[in-house]
This record gives sequence, C-alpha cells and structure tokens, in this order.
Amino acid sequence: MNNPIKCLSKKDWFLLIVSLAIVIISNVAFGSIDLLSLAATIVGVTALVFAAKGNVLAQILMIIFSILYGIISWRFQYWGEMITYLGMTLPMAVWSTITWIKNPSEKGKGEVAIQKLKPKHITIILFLCVAVTIIFYFILKAFHTPNIIFSTISVSTSFLAASLTMMRSSYYALGYAANDIVLIVLWSLAALKDATYIPIIVNFAIFFFNDIYGFISWKKRESKQ
Repeated sequence: MNNPIKCLSKKDWFLLIVSLAIVIISNVAFGSIDLLSLAATIVGVTALVFAAKGNVLAQILMIIFSILYGIISWRFQYWGEMITYLGMTLPMAVWSTITWIKNPSEKGKGEVAIQKLKPKHITIILFLCVAVTIIFYFILKAFHTPNIIFSTISVSTSFLAASLTMMRSSYYALGYAANDIVLIVLWSLAALKDATYIPIIVNFAIFFFNDIYGFISWKKRESKQ
C-alpha cells in the first residue's frame, strides 16, 4: 500500500483541518469534552477524507471508528447503533479492506477501482437491506431500544452504505450521508435528555458534508477510470 499521506491534495488537507477544528471547538464550547467521542470523531473524519480518495486506509480507520462508536452507543443504550457498528459495519469494513486491496485502479496511486453496479447487484443489496431492516427491528424491540423507528432506519442506511462501500460503488457516500441525517435526528433526541450529546450532533453534521465531498470525488474519479 502506497503512502496514504501523499495522496491528499491541498483541498483534502483543508477539509480535514477545518472539520477537525469545528469538531474540537464544538466539544470545548459545550464545556464537557468526552474524550471517547472526540477520539471517535477524529478517526471518523480522517477516514472519510481518505475514503474520498479511494484509499484503503479509510477502511482500516473505519474498523477503529466502529469499535469506538459502538462503545459510545452502548453508554446511551442505543443498542441498534451498537449492534449495527460492532456486528455489521465493523466486519463489513474488514471485508471492504480486503476487497479494496485486491481491486486497485489501473492507474494505481493507492486508489481502489470503482465498480459500476449491475441490476443483479442492486437487486441483491435491496433484498438484503429489507431483510436486515425487518430482523433488526424485532431485535431492537426486544432490547427496548430508545427511539426504535430512527434506530431501525439507521440500521437500514448503515447496511446500505456498507454494502455499497464493499461493492466499490461511488454511491456508498450517499448511503452514509443518508445515515448521517438519521444519526443527527437520533442524537438530537438523546441531547434533549443530556446536553453533553450535542457535540455528537455537530460531529455527524461534519460527517455529512464530508460524505457529500466523497461522493463528488468518486464521481470525478469514476469518469477518469
């Protein structure tokens, strides 16, 4: 694997630095810095920047983020988030790491080759997404998960995003952007009970803009590949 640092452009560095600055400031502004949440966000934001470049380091960082976010979700009893990231996103990130390594772009430069989805791919992904959603709804219901509707939708969007990432589709970023919106709503509900979760809302807002940037970057690279 090529040095991932060398693949970042000035625009990437600007986005990364600004994103991290906003995250840190938001945590400090609310007077209660949660080191675990801050660490998870720093890892997550960095992962998204490398994901936008199609660099496999993004998936390695996503494995670390999944573990940290799973712990954060456990603390608030968001069982859906915990189960999703530890039981689904994490293993799929491992799988994506292997897939990305095995499928470099023809031009190299540490970039993964982008794959255009065929109708059969879309059919399989949608079928599995519906099945996962139904199964997880009853699992979350059994655990008396708070805000179960949004938690279930989060599972759906997470699975969709992780599947598209594994398939090396440029639309993976839109899947994660949709998941970001759901998580903003989910943690806003949590913040109504505990204001210390407000920085997490800011964190996912930053994730959203980074995912949109990732989608634009992948579409540009897709046309070149």
